Amino acid sequence: MSSQAIRKLLVSFYIVLFFLYLFTPLIMMGMAAFNDVEFPQVVPWAGFTLRWFPALFADALMMEGIVNSIWIGIGVMALSVPIGLAAAIVMTQVHQRLQTLYYTIVVSPVLMPGVILGISTLVFWDRLGTFMDADYESFYYSGMFLTIIGQSTFISAYTMLIFLARLQRFDRTQEEAALDLGASHVQVFWKVLIPFLRPAIFSAMGLAFLTSFENYNTTVFTIQAESTLTTVLAGKVRMGTQPDLAALAVLIIGVTLVSAVAIEIAQRREQRRELAAKAEAARAERTMQAAAQPAQ
Repeated sequence: MSSQAIRKLLVSFYIVLFFLYLFTPLIMMGMAAFNDVEFPQVVPWAGFTLRWFPALFADALMMEGIVNSIWIGIGVMALSVPIGLAAAIVMTQVHQRLQTLYYTIVVSPVLMPGVILGISTLVFWDRLGTFMDADYESFYYSGMFLTIIGQSTFISAYTMLIFLARLQRFDRTQEEAALDLGASHVQVFWKVLIPFLRPAIFSAMGLAFLTSFENYNTTVFTIQAESTLTTVLAGKVRMGTQPDLAALAVLIIGVTLVSAVAIEIAQRREQRRELAAKAEAARAERTMQAAAQPAQ
């Protein structure tokens, strides 16, 4: 056997081992959600059942955590996507010498530990509430509000990276042409830039929501007396794993896969529309050139 064949065999073995390591826990968890035993396990198999899914929805604390996580995810999405878009646009407008410094400052929350972000958010708004002489029922001390603010500090940096990747393919001559034709800067933003950034906006929204939904390090400090899905799960795991947690894992995996497929389909459709528009523009240009040649 040649050295090249041995190399290919080793690479194939490594790839198979990697995917087994990656997906085996998910497969085992999924099978445990349908096993009719009181402890989440695959063997011995006691029979197929769906009773752990109704048990999951009957858990009031779990349902409260899920609902809070959804609302927090929507709030983070509504806050971090505009911030990330604004940061990306500013990144393309600042002087080239300042881009490195600006990029470092904006991305720094991503490098900051979530524990530090959670504690600093809690301390800052507590001091601000004390300074404003706010009562403890105000938003300064609201766990939902603090969690949205704390998570948005670093999730907005993720969304900015998505917008930057999209803006690198943007043709600035479109803005200049629109301005030359009499459009205002607001019209250029809404009618030229936003349609071009639509796939990135949906991708950033999905990333922001999913990142918020699974966040724990920052949330555990900012949520205070309220609860989210991750804090409820952490408390339940300390008391012992239950099969309804495996059912929850199956539902989350299913929702994540469906969302990822939907986003990918939307992106590919947008790419096909762009290619079709470019092809149509090229055909129109060739037609105009062909029509101009006899006249010459």
